Amino acid sequence: MRLLLLAPAAVVALLSAGCVQTIAEGRVQSALVDAGLSESNADCMAGRMVDRLTIDQLRKLEAMKARKGEPTDLASYVRRVRNIGDAEVITVTASSAALCATGLAR
Repeated sequence: MRLLLLAPAAVVALLSAGCVQTIAEGRVQSALVDAGLSESNADCMAGRMVDRLTIDQLRKLEAMKARKGEPTDLASYVRRVRNIGDAEVITVTASSAALCATGLAR
């Protein structure tokens, strides 16, 4: 009987997790576009980044918008991310950019 009561709760939890994942990925994708990346690169990178970084790390990236006159290609974005000073953020961003640029991601 308890198992039957837990099953709906588990389904709701799983669906909620999926919704949170989708919302987070959408926010990261938008932040990457705001930082100057193309829609296709941002879409490709967002999924990998959400899976590998914490909410706090993603918030740091979300705050990075391209300044006026600043280059907005992938390599320039990765260089700007280095200023965050978080090795994991740098590694995930650089590997995501490389995999997406070569077409090996997704």
